[in-house]
Order: sequence, then structure tokens, then C-alpha cells
Amino acid sequence: MPAPLALIAAGGTGGHMFPAQALAELLLAEGWRVKLSTDDRGARYAGGFPDAVQRSVVKSATTARGGLMGKLTAPMKIAAGVMDARKDFKADRPSVVIGFGGYPTIPAMSAAVSLGIPCMIHEQNGVMGRVNRLFSHRVNRVACGTWPTDLPKGVQGIHTGNPVRAAVLEYSAAPYVPPGQGELHVLVIGGSQGARVLSDVVPAAIAGLPDMMRPRLRVSHQARAEDAERVTAAYAAAGVQAEVQPFFSDVPQRLAQAQLVISRSGASSLADITVIGRPAILIPYAAATGDHQTANARALAQSGAARVLPESTLDAAGLTRDMRQILDNPAQAMTMADAALTLARPDAARRLFEIVTEIAR
Repeated sequence: MPAPLALIAAGGTGGHMFPAQALAELLLAEGWRVKLSTDDRGARYAGGFPDAVQRSVVKSATTARGGLMGKLTAPMKIAAGVMDARKDFKADRPSVVIGFGGYPTIPAMSAAVSLGIPCMIHEQNGVMGRVNRLFSHRVNRVACGTWPTDLPKGVQGIHTGNPVRAAVLEYSAAPYVPPGQGELHVLVIGGSQGARVLSDVVPAAIAGLPDMMRPRLRVSHQARAEDAERVTAAYAAAGVQAEVQPFFSDVPQRLAQAQLVISRSGASSLADITVIGRPAILIPYAAATGDHQTANARALAQSGAARVLPESTLDAAGLTRDMRQILDNPAQAMTMADAALTLARPDAARRLFEIVTEIAR
């Protein structure tokens, strides 16, 4: 008997793709075959998926952007993608289809529903996204990464947590070294969208730290390519040793080394921060749909694991103040790190796998 097939559909951001990758890794380890359905943008985030995962780039679109022509052609692109997915499913029928949100999941999820294939969705954020909301009444299960999650009326969710990749699990609950008299490692990560404000404010905030502290700082700052030169120059002018890159492939290792993380509050970033257990200053992306990044950050703020600074009131002086209160206070930093660990769900992929196997039967 051939191995069962799981079809994973995920949209084109790291927030969708990283938890999808975590589930794919576990499915393969449990003897399943795995296919990934995404779009061109999502394929760029698929480099970390195991080679055994078969990739499929689908036709899809969104009516939310792209101007008048994009809105007019989107339904035709989606319909073509659904027909292609139905054809693929009939040739190699999945045992289960799992959607992780984003408009590129529409073809696979629509095909699964129309063909009666068991299917489920995983919502990473505290506010359910548009596409997951569309399918939430039509799937067998709804798994939630953030709890509580704002769900449509009549939809019941199961709190699994957000799966993290194997590279993150390697550093799960890694011992935290509180800030002392030696090097102070600060990690700045902005996610795949809206990182410009961090490039505007964080270097200026770090420049405002005491003269005795700045030479000890070791900053890893993930900045857009177009911002990298000015961010690098700002750190150099402040006498701070910094590495500025558009993307760090070793974020888990840098997280484990960090005394402090400054981050957007995307669901995957928060899952990584809590599984490893690090103090954080969170700056929710103000333009996120339904303000879901503020919802994501709520539990960390309430537990004392993070300070949350709304983008609307963010300035360099306020960020400098909060950084000092953590980096000058080892006991508080340690308390924040411990609080982050209490929110971790390192077994989230396993919880999700159990639901997958349940509905596939």
C-alpha cells in the first residue's frame, strides 16, 4: 500500500510557510508523502522544506490589490487554479489537505471541498485571515496557533499552537544568559512586511543608549535591501557593531544567543521567541489585516514576556527607555525569558499531526 499523501497549501509569506514547513517535516518523519501547493512568492520561502516535498506552483490571485485589471482577472486565474488542482487530485488523490492561509491556498482548498477530500485549516494569528475565514465553515477542523483566536460565528477552533521548524526546536528552551558586563546581543527582526519602521527607529534608539553600553552591543538587524546601507551607516556612526542583512538563514541560532529581541509580532516570530524563550520588545505591524499582530502580542504582554509598543506612538526615546530597562536589569530580563517559555508550544506540530491523522481516517 502506498504511503498516504498530505497536500499542504500555504500562502506566500514566511508566516504561512514556516509552520507549513514544520508540519511537512513531521509528516515525512512519520512516513507520509507530502506535496506543497503555493504561488511564485511562496516558492521563494520554500527553500527550507525537505527535498522530499514535491512543490506545485498554482495559479491564484487576490481581488484585494492589483488595480482594476487585477480585480477583473483574479476570478479567472483562481478558477484556472481550481481546475488544475482538481485534475492533480484525481491523478494522485490526497488523504488530507491542510490549508495554512493566504490566497494561494484557494485552489487546493476549493478542489478538496468539491471532491469531498478531508481537509482542515490552520490559522496562525489571533484574528482569522480572509481566506481561512472563507473556508472555516466548510472544513473538518480549524486549528489555531494563537489563543484566543477571533473566529467566525459558529466555528469552533482547536488550540494547537504554531508549529516551529526543526531548526528552532534544536534551540528549544536553550539556557538564557541574562545581560551582564560582557557582550550584549540584540536581534532585530521585521518579518516579510513593514520592516521599514524598525530601520527608521531602532538604530536611533540604540544610538541613545549609554556610552558605556554601546561598544558592548552586537546587533543583528534584518532590514529590507533598500534600507540596509543607511541602517549600517547609522550603527557605525553610533559606534555599534552590527550585522545588517535582508534575511538571516540562522535566525534560531541568533535568537538563542540574544539577550533581547526587537520584533514585529507575526505569529511565526512569536512562536520562535517563546519556544526558545527570550525577552522581547514587540512592535505590531499597524497595517496588518484586522490588527492581528496586536492580538498576537497580547498573551506575551499579559504574561510579562514582552513589552508592546504600538507603531502609532513609537519613537526612538521610548524604545531606548524600554531597552535600558531590560538590558540594565538582568533579573527582569531573566523573568521575561522564563515567562516567554510558559507560552511555548514546542509540540504544536505534533498536535497538528494528530488532527491530520484523525480526519484522514
